[in-house]
Amino acid sequence: MKNIFNAAEAEEVIGRIENLTVSSIPKWGSMSVSKMLAHCCVTYEMVYTSKYPRPNLLTLWILKKFIKNSVVSEKAYPKNGKTAAQFIIKSDPVFDTEKARLIAFIKQTQILGATAFEGRDSHSLGCLTAKEWNVLFYKHLAHHLTQFGV
Repeated sequence: MKNIFNAAEAEEVIGRIENLTVSSIPKWGSMSVSKMLAHCCVTYEMVYTSKYPRPNLLTLWILKKFIKNSVVSEKAYPKNGKTAAQFIIKSDPVFDTEKARLIAFIKQTQILGATAFEGRDSHSLGCLTAKEWNVLFYKHLAHHLTQFGV
């Protein structure tokens, strides 16, 4: 698993994002490239903003008990897998805006570094190690960039 906190590897991911165009077509799934970029931004919005309400205690327990391991393990996500409601993009976002936002989030995360994330509480999975944060960030990006052939 690559390390999103490493400057060179973060730049490699950004380079893949830069290879996307407004007309990029997915190899699977039904999201447009603009929606995919906005979808990927949600992970970072949950870290850096208060846009999304935190789950209630029962939902948080369920997420930690049944979902956390699939999110923070290095096993790849399946194609056409289910996603949480917050990650479903219903609007038609602007490609260049979402691309710039995602790149800015990746850069911000890389600059903060792994130490800023060690033991940090996640929006819906509880306290995570820096390694788990890295997997959460990188695996999701790699999944969707592969989906769009970059």
